[in-house]
Amino acid sequence: MKNKIQSVITGTGSYIPTNVISGKHFLGHTFFDGGVKIDKDNEEIIQKFADITEIGERRYIDHNQLNHDIGTIAAQKAIEDAGIDKETLDYILFCHNFGDVKHGSNRVDMLPALAAKVKSQLGINNPDCVAFDIIFGCPGWVQGMIQADYLIRSGDAKKVLVIGAETLSRIVDHHDRDSMIFADGAGATILEAAEVDQPIGILAHKAQTYASHAEMLTMAGSNNPAETNGNTYIKMKGRKLYEFAVLTVPQLVKQAIDKSGVDIKKIKMVFIHQANGKMDHAIMKRLFKLYGEDNVPEKLVPMTISWLGNSSVATVPTLIDLVLKNKVEGYQIEKGDHAVFASVGAGMHINAIVYKF
Repeated sequence: MKNKIQSVITGTGSYIPTNVISGKHFLGHTFFDGGVKIDKDNEEIIQKFADITEIGERRYIDHNQLNHDIGTIAAQKAIEDAGIDKETLDYILFCHNFGDVKHGSNRVDMLPALAAKVKSQLGINNPDCVAFDIIFGCPGWVQGMIQADYLIRSGDAKKVLVIGAETLSRIVDHHDRDSMIFADGAGATILEAAEVDQPIGILAHKAQTYASHAEMLTMAGSNNPAETNGNTYIKMKGRKLYEFAVLTVPQLVKQAIDKSGVDIKKIKMVFIHQANGKMDHAIMKRLFKLYGEDNVPEKLVPMTISWLGNSSVATVPTLIDLVLKNKVEGYQIEKGDHAVFASVGAGMHINAIVYKF
């Protein structure tokens, strides 16, 4: 029997900014809702936010860093982890949403593509290494992995570098309570073609776009009506987004699992986008309900949101890297384990991958 080509992760890397931003950072902020100043003490606002999201800390990059800089660091670590020659990369896919944004600015820079900037910083000379960006909301890195799988299965690529990096601290409205959710970070993976006689690596994937719900996460002006500088910031309708995710994500993840043929009871771990701790737990509960299971297995969902916040496209690859490097207490992946990578975000996009290590 002819061996099948499968897409397998051979290396991972991540960059976690060193600047720890606790709730105290927001004590001096003035928060507005609907153009009206919120008449509550900031300590109460911050505590309620932490209780709802499970976010106690988040990380911001240094003032002199840009998004492609931290993406390059994560990429270099992934290349070293895979033990490959960087010149043998066929593609570099950089998944982000806002390009490079300088400290003190609200203007995005996406030309040239961040993937091209990373290729330059890595010193890759091979012109056949094609570098391009993917803009897909928070599910960007998962979608990048899906696209890389297509490239590998088509025979067009053997090695693909997929980066997810974002600097959300540069495009948040400091008068918006939701600004406390967002963070900076980068994660990267090397996906390689492997000829195998047993299915490993990416087994199946599924993606959806609910464009009719796009208004739940978009760009808009400041919550402070006195700000008239024309800047726009990331905005979301938190409650509606929560309800949307809890309803739709479990259904899509089930479709991906069913497509893979893997029994739900064999899923060892779910690497889900770190957007809201309570939301992620609710998604898992509903997923298992769809299979007639009342209980979610213990140690199924590793979480970093309490100390890393929501770094958009970076959350899932960073989480995978930390677990594989035994840096998330109580969670360990072994050869043969099945896992799910899943995300939801602006678009509204949803996607999931079923993976066998």
